[in-house]
Amino acid sequence: MRNFNSTKPAEPLLDTLILIIRLFVGFSMLTHGFPKLQKLIANDQIEFMNFMGLGSALTLVIVVFAEFFCSVLIILGLLSRFAVVPLMVTMLIAFFVVHGADAYADKELSLVYFFLYLSLLILGSGKFSLDYLMARKEALY
Repeated sequence: MRNFNSTKPAEPLLDTLILIIRLFVGFSMLTHGFPKLQKLIANDQIEFMNFMGLGSALTLVIVVFAEFFCSVLIILGLLSRFAVVPLMVTMLIAFFVVHGADAYADKELSLVYFFLYLSLLILGSGKFSLDYLMARKEALY
């Protein structure tokens, strides 16, 4: 990086930064999704929010899909752009509905996650991903 004030991204570091963001946000969200997965597979009564009349069980299934399974896809860099969309929707619902009446400090984390997912949607999964390996393999055939 010759000029520290340059407006261009440091290309050699961009894929590394994307990998770091993917791993950080993926593993961080797993800490929210895994307990919900455990709640879903337990034989207990499901007590969860009933979003738009979908029912507590279906709402929990959708949230587990987003927070757990989509996070695993992001960590692997597999179908990353598709995987961030359910997470972005989940984070907006968390911000505006679940924590809508809370103080900003109590709900800002969902907005931080949203913008990290938006960044991944725009940037893609980078070179250090299964998406990249699959695209290279397809290009060979």
